[in-house]
Amino acid sequence: MLTKRIKFILLILCLSYCIGHAQNRSKRQSFSDPRAPVGDSLLTVPPTVKPLLDVWMRDTYVMLGPDGNYYLTGTTASPGRRFAGQVHCWDYNDGLYLWRSPDLKNWESMGRIWSFDENAATWQRVGKPIKKGSVSLNGDPLDSMYRAVWAPELHYIKSKKKWLLIACLNGNQGSFVLESISGKPEGPYRNIKGNEQHAIFDNIDLSAFEDEDGEVYLVGHDHYIARMKNDLSDIAEPFKQLKETPYAKEPYIEGVWLTKHHGKYQLLQTVWSVPLSNGRYTYLRKETPGEQLHSYDVVVAESDYIYGPYGPRYPAILEGGHNNLFQDKSGHWWSTIFFNPRGAMGKKFSQTCRPALVPVKWEDNRLKPDIKAAADFYSTVNSEK
Repeated sequence: MLTKRIKFILLILCLSYCIGHAQNRSKRQSFSDPRAPVGDSLLTVPPTVKPLLDVWMRDTYVMLGPDGNYYLTGTTASPGRRFAGQVHCWDYNDGLYLWRSPDLKNWESMGRIWSFDENAATWQRVGKPIKKGSVSLNGDPLDSMYRAVWAPELHYIKSKKKWLLIACLNGNQGSFVLESISGKPEGPYRNIKGNEQHAIFDNIDLSAFEDEDGEVYLVGHDHYIARMKNDLSDIAEPFKQLKETPYAKEPYIEGVWLTKHHGKYQLLQTVWSVPLSNGRYTYLRKETPGEQLHSYDVVVAESDYIYGPYGPRYPAILEGGHNNLFQDKSGHWWSTIFFNPRGAMGKKFSQTCRPALVPVKWEDNRLKPDIKAAADFYSTVNSEK
């Protein structure tokens, strides 16, 4: 009898331990690992990567069009503008520009394809006043008005055979979607109905994703998603928050991009790493003025469902933040980069704010730079570009 009681007690203790262990494991997995693997050369943008164009640009974006050409756009500064300090776009610029290439190496300018003065609606064109003496995050003197268009993306929606151009405005004025009225990537472009009078999304960094069933979604800064109407004239539902596995204390995150690989949704976001006193690095920021930033990194999370839940984020491309992914004509994967000048990483680049590409690969279904492919590609790119 005593032996049975002892066995029963041991069984209860064992079950309690297993349940507690499972609960603790669940708690551990409820947050993403914030450790930033700074110094890991296998995850860092390869040193062979260099600018493809000598054009001041942030938020580089590249896609392969149905005509077999690659198209490049990004946040640019107004051509010919004289700056008191460094070139920038923190206050205003004049519109959106496009480049085209047959091979990712030789790019031709297609000029300005959307302008504030010629194509914008009143709410986009009016701008917002800037207090005299204001400076940017980088200390750049700002002019009198916020009226810049940032982070453009060009999308060809295959199921609708339609070109969309998506961008956002500075000064907390939101994001918008444009449609080509010519059926060509160079436009001209007009606002879709959903943002004729106001922003379709009230924050920056809006993106689009076309699923395999032809449904089109807008994904915005940096945790929100909404399905579009079938005719792409507006959103079919309010923006809702993605179900994610966050960091224990969410830092500022930007540069959202959604794609699909091995049948699963891949959510790409950009986050700054910061140094710790022990010599290591983390994505958990203090978000205080003067905080030392290190690298602008791409992290990835995966889900079976587009709305989530998305699993833990993992570091994928160190120093390559605010990117997009695309496949070339041979099916190889690429990521964009612009050499962010901020943070400790900015000091290592000979040029910053220039468009470039990083060959990437999926290894065990996890995204990372392809070092060999980068060396091969850039060995054939004209070193004068």
